Amino acid sequence: MKKILLLGLIILMFSCNEKQSKKNNRAENQTKVSDNPVLGSQNNGDKELKKATLTPNNVMIFFEGGNFLMGSEYGLPQEQPVHEVSVKAFKIDKSPVTVAEFRIFVETTNYKTEAEKYGDSGVFNLDLQNWELLRGAFWQMPFGPSGPAAEDMHPVTHVSWNDANKYAEWAGKRLPTEAEWEYAARSGKNSENKFSWGNEVSINGKYFANTWQGELTSPEITDGYLFTCPVGTFGENEAGLTDMGGNVWQWCADNYKAYPRSKTAVNEDSNVKVIRSGSFFYDQYGEDSYSVSGRSMNSIETSLFNTGFRCALDAK
Repeated sequence: MKKILLLGLIILMFSCNEKQSKKNNRAENQTKVSDNPVLGSQNNGDKELKKATLTPNNVMIFFEGGNFLMGSEYGLPQEQPVHEVSVKAFKIDKSPVTVAEFRIFVETTNYKTEAEKYGDSGVFNLDLQNWELLRGAFWQMPFGPSGPAAEDMHPVTHVSWNDANKYAEWAGKRLPTEAEWEYAARSGKNSENKFSWGNEVSINGKYFANTWQGELTSPEITDGYLFTCPVGTFGENEAGLTDMGGNVWQWCADNYKAYPRSKTAVNEDSNVKVIRSGSFFYDQYGEDSYSVSGRSMNSIETSLFNTGFRCALDAK
């Protein structure tokens, strides 16, 4: 069954080989740090799509386009080799689409996400230390019926590539290409910074992104959040974009494939798309997952508690 295969892909992508140390219980994992809710997104037959009513949060950043060097010689094999890419002028959402914005889409169109249609979605169970297809988990209830509702200003999660594409269509936009995403993360220039904001994840205790600290079995939560956080919490890059590293993985328009002249073999599949940005959650590749060149993939109907999206638009 396709859904079972998707869970296998999820586990393959995010599994780690480290031995398990003593587990924190759920109460400990859900404490608050410096008055910031570490619960993040946990706290407190489709109709024809109607045209979107844009909200004040629908700010887009303009890039005039140009040539830049995409990839990294110092990152993972899938980021190599560095190659020159040309992008045309475009606009991209300042921040990932929020729960509040996605709610407007759903209420306007009566759209049902694939997580709602399947009846479950991917969540990592910190107590059991494994991925599970959690019954009743979807964009409004990211941790299932027994968990708190998603907060309005957090990035929407549990959206598949298909769901994100439908939202973009409704909004009169589209998903960004992988090249556009990286160009925007580099603030529209050939920046040599590892991350969208610089070369350090934190300086003197100040964090620049919502990422995982500690081991998978013992999160440290020193950035103040165990799960998602409100978009823009950790500031902007030079171009004015937020959350271009960490918080949630973000869908791109492209099929996942190897770069030109890459030594890494990839069988391109139109059902497997690129994701960028890394997330709040533990990743076996650590800092490389949320660097400007970091990239991964997932299948178009997969939805997870750490995956969202932002939109883009052609510009003249």
